[in-house]
Amino acid sequence: MNAEPENTEPEHAELKQPGPDRAAGPLRSYVIRQGRLSKGQKRGLEQILPHFQFPKTALSSPQQAFASEQPLILEIGFGMGDSLAEMAVAAPEFNFLGLEVHAPGVGHLMIEAERLQLDNVRVMNHDVWSVLPHLPNDSLSGLQVFFPDPWHKKRHHKRRLINSDFLSCAAQKLKPEGFLHIATDWQPYAEQIYELIEGHADLAHCSPPPRAQTKYERRGLRLGHEVTDIAVIKNAKG
Repeated sequence: MNAEPENTEPEHAELKQPGPDRAAGPLRSYVIRQGRLSKGQKRGLEQILPHFQFPKTALSSPQQAFASEQPLILEIGFGMGDSLAEMAVAAPEFNFLGLEVHAPGVGHLMIEAERLQLDNVRVMNHDVWSVLPHLPNDSLSGLQVFFPDPWHKKRHHKRRLINSDFLSCAAQKLKPEGFLHIATDWQPYAEQIYELIEGHADLAHCSPPPRAQTKYERRGLRLGHEVTDIAVIKNAKG
């Protein structure tokens, strides 16, 4: 995820184990960072979020949660949300549903959504596996995953979000010719993603669509990291 660490968060986050309801499901691809909310983030969660929250009851018919029916793009792990807000402003003809597990990021995006009056943005403070499988098949025009945790250590690779199961689920939920756009600054992860895509006949490589640059990305570029954008489309049904 592209979330910027808050100064109030501990330097090392503790890995949380899945709860009882997730014991048999996929391993978590993220860690929960415990940190204090700023006053603005707290206001965003308590006062603004109710106006932008996507209810779980709308998962079977996601367009009903938006002001108007438009092509829907799902972003997984929007971090602090600045890049998602920027894309929503630049593409008012699309609806955006953002998922983020870290409350400070949700609160920050809410402040921006109110300031920019973003009618085409809805958010959920949930992880991907509690949302994506429950969306209708062929319902997404796009799916964005920018800078997911690469889980550098080999013994943790099983926790990486992008795997064969994820790609299969994504292909089900994308409309024909809908896109999946992934960005990473960890080259071994990029290479693994390319290999996984080759095993999915429903997905074909395409040029990455334009996107906003994230704060995480800008920091990585200053440190000399190489960013790889990977994009595929779902093959049209014959």
